[in-house]
Amino acid sequence: MIDKYFWRGKKVFITGHTGFKGSWLCLWLYLLKADITGFALKPPTNPNLFGLCKIDKLTTSITSDVRDYKSLAKAIKAVRPDIIIHMAAQSLVRESYKNPVDTYSINVMGTVNLFEAVRNTDGVKAVINVTTDKCYENREWFWGYRENEPMGGYDPYSNSKACSELITSAYRNSFFNPKNYNSHGVGIASVRSGNVIGGGDWSADRLMPDCVRALLDKKRIVLRNPNAVRPWQHVLEPLSGYLLLAQKLYNNGPKYSEGWNFGPDEGDAKPVEWIVKKICEKWGQNASYKIDKGEHPHEAHYLKLDCSKAKEKLGWYPRWNLEKAIDSVIEWTQAYQENKDVIKACLKQIEEYST
Repeated sequence: MIDKYFWRGKKVFITGHTGFKGSWLCLWLYLLKADITGFALKPPTNPNLFGLCKIDKLTTSITSDVRDYKSLAKAIKAVRPDIIIHMAAQSLVRESYKNPVDTYSINVMGTVNLFEAVRNTDGVKAVINVTTDKCYENREWFWGYRENEPMGGYDPYSNSKACSELITSAYRNSFFNPKNYNSHGVGIASVRSGNVIGGGDWSADRLMPDCVRALLDKKRIVLRNPNAVRPWQHVLEPLSGYLLLAQKLYNNGPKYSEGWNFGPDEGDAKPVEWIVKKICEKWGQNASYKIDKGEHPHEAHYLKLDCSKAKEKLGWYPRWNLEKAIDSVIEWTQAYQENKDVIKACLKQIEEYST
């Protein structure tokens, strides 16, 4: 369970806080009364959740690049955070085919720079590196991947995140070894979550944002891979796992310095077409879709996570099923469509999820 008293006044440093997941995390930490510093490039889309919710007013916001080691190290040293959550990334599969060098530079060297900065800063107690469910060597299994499965990655994005996992492991073994915790005092973990959905995501070439854009523009939704199965979950699900894990790392670093999966229950791993049918049904207003039968870059067909470890060792469980997650996106999008205050919509959903 997330301890609101734990987070009050904690200094939390978030890379990538201007992105979709980072913005939701900032809003949750704001509710928890944490002292938040964000380090990121400008928001990647327009519109964006960061701007709509005026998150720069809720945080100390530094505009910079994780590839710039000097800037990152200076910021971390100045803040001396208790907890760091590393979310800055190039996070799109199709973009990684277009710009593989940038993808590796951000996702690999950005991770190295982060851990080097931590190595040279006193006082950091917990570091969480956010990767992806796609970091596993995908064998198209029908069962979920466990944390001890081999890293892999077919495309540059997935592979770069597998590299980020290996970097995390190397730094943990070499510089932040749990056996030597008394000398360094830092707990380091990596986290892998499913395909997150939620209000305020306008990323390119991602299913839910593509659906939302089409619905708002009164156009048909276009599907690329209707039969691809993914572990769908509301964005608050993995974020709750990150917060819970951060508490555990802070209080007992050696015990929790590992990799962790935060995915939905098995029944919420659904094909893309199932999701889109459900969205059209819930949106109404003659919403419809079509399948694009053209050629597309390779993406995994079947992907699920086994979250037994998080359930057993952290007491973390998914709280919202997929139907509820879709309902929350529809609710948020309709509030946006009607020019309502979307920060209120976000905070309402966080409070609902938390109770």
